[in-house]
Amino acid sequence: MNDIDAWVWWLVGAVALGIPLVVTAMPEFGMFAVGAVAAAGVAGLGFDVVVQVLTFVVVSVALIAVVRPIAARHSAQRPQLATGVDALKGRQAVVLERVDGKGGRIKLAGEIWSARALDAGRSYEAGEEVDVVDIEGATAIVL
Repeated sequence: MNDIDAWVWWLVGAVALGIPLVVTAMPEFGMFAVGAVAAAGVAGLGFDVVVQVLTFVVVSVALIAVVRPIAARHSAQRPQLATGVDALKGRQAVVLERVDGKGGRIKLAGEIWSARALDAGRSYEAGEEVDVVDIEGATAIVL
C-alpha cells in the first residue's frame, strides 16, 4: 500500500464514521471522522502508519475532550429569550368578561384569551388588571 492508498483509506474511514453520525445522531462519530480526515492529511504528506494512527487518536480524543463538555453545557442551558406561552407567564392582562374559577375572558398581549382564576373562590370584574400565572392549553390562569 503506497502513500496515496493510505490517505484514500483514511477518507473512506471518515465517510464510514459519518454514516453512523447521521443515523444515530451521536456527535462522537463526527469527531472520529474528523480524526480520520486529519490522519488522511498526515498520510498524504508521506508520514508512516504509526504517525497516522497517532494523529487519528490524538485528534479524536482531543475533540471529544474539548467539544463534548462544551456541547453538554450548551444543551443544559435554557434559552434566554422566552417565547410562546412562556413569554406570556407573568404578564398583565385586562379582564373583558368576568373571570372566576369557572372561566371568563381577558385581553392578553393584544389577543382575547379564555381565563380562569387561580383561586376558585375569587372573581375579577371587567376592566380589572390581572396577572397571568400560568397557561393551561388555551386558558390563562390569572391572579
